[in-house]
Amino acid sequence: MTVETSNLKLKNWDAIKNPLYPAEGAGNQTFRFYNLLGVILGVPLFLVIFYRLSLWVYPFLLLPLGLLIFAGYFLRSSKYDSPYNNKVKLPGKRLEEYISIKDSSLAAYSGRNKIPMELFFESYFDGKIDLCGDALEILEARHDWASFEFTLGQLKYFLTQWIPETLVHSKKQDEDQVRDHYDRGDDFYAAFLGPRMIYTSGIISDNKKRETLEEMQDNKLKLVCERMLMKEGERHLDIGCGWGTLVAYAAKNYGVNSTGITLGRNQTEFGNNRIKEYGVYEQQARIVCMDYRDIPKRPRYHKITCLEMAEHVGVRLFTTFLEQVRDMLEDDGLFFLQIAGLRRTWQYEDFIWGLFMAKYIFPGADASCPLGWVIDKLEVSGFEIHSVDTIGVHYSGTIWRWYQNWLKNKDTITEKYGKRWYRIWEIFLAWSTIISRQGSATCYQIVAHKNLNAFDRAELISKRILS
Repeated sequence: MTVETSNLKLKNWDAIKNPLYPAEGAGNQTFRFYNLLGVILGVPLFLVIFYRLSLWVYPFLLLPLGLLIFAGYFLRSSKYDSPYNNKVKLPGKRLEEYISIKDSSLAAYSGRNKIPMELFFESYFDGKIDLCGDALEILEARHDWASFEFTLGQLKYFLTQWIPETLVHSKKQDEDQVRDHYDRGDDFYAAFLGPRMIYTSGIISDNKKRETLEEMQDNKLKLVCERMLMKEGERHLDIGCGWGTLVAYAAKNYGVNSTGITLGRNQTEFGNNRIKEYGVYEQQARIVCMDYRDIPKRPRYHKITCLEMAEHVGVRLFTTFLEQVRDMLEDDGLFFLQIAGLRRTWQYEDFIWGLFMAKYIFPGADASCPLGWVIDKLEVSGFEIHSVDTIGVHYSGTIWRWYQNWLKNKDTITEKYGKRWYRIWEIFLAWSTIISRQGSATCYQIVAHKNLNAFDRAELISKRILS
């Protein structure tokens, strides 16, 4: 079935939540970077010349003034820049048809006066706003009622929390963030992850088929093990193993000796119990509560997997992490990296969503970057890339199913964890269903090996390259 939205034709697929109003937002295609650079460099120089200061003063003015100018420029451009190449006609409804404002401090937002996205979700979490319907359906039409302008609150968070955390990434910081997040309660995560307890993207096998979340996650587990050519008796390391399902699956179905690493105490206990449930002996598989930096380097592993944990390593330590992985990998081994990423052709919404995710959902996960950056770091660290797949739309299908599970468990979650936590994850899951579908954020599956002359590349030849 094809749906027309203005002069844009949209297809409907059974596998995903289809878009209603995939409007384009303003972003880097209309952003005047050289104007910004000129102002940042020019204003301090003008002050030096105007006040007849020494040129030695210039670099001391450049940093503080540059940050202020950068922030002000982004605040202004995000508010006034026009969308690029938009072909979608929006409903043109009043704000009151989407949200109900309960607080008088927000009274200015009514009719066709759009509310900034950050102000919307912060107010919704605080109970100052209610939704007039399903969160996902309302967010599908967000360009009709919300603006994607940066706010002073986001600027404060970026300067005082995001930047310092990105620069530090100490063991203590990572441990605190992980345990505060993942040790909240297994029932909290089970409320949307379902029985597989896998907090990473599943795989759609057929876009014309409505597979269950469990089928999609089973597709992913099999795909990882098959891509890695797992063989009985091989040593397998899963860095950031979550609740241990891949470890248990690989050990049971492929006979590998599998070790999972996590900082989550609850995940460690759950994962080791899951291994027993799968009928795997503890001599063959285990989950260890440990920082990735403390993983013993020997013996080396034949297969190393890392599914959506490397983002938490951080930009500053990413190359060091990859060098560690390379050192722990056998010379004929394979490395499977599944990592969330961002598009280089950004829109302001992408940044606003990213700051929301960093604040509420995945603190410290600052190494989500465009594909080119990830590939460069892998190659600099001594890896050769065998294959790359972009699975963002698979993630959209996965998160959509998580969202449906979350709605079903509303009463249980609200009763134990409160309305605020329920609403935070409601917005996260609904908004991310859209974000990953439209490419604002995506996910890459990368298979790599050491770039050695003696590596047997012929073993990796398959019919897949012809399909």
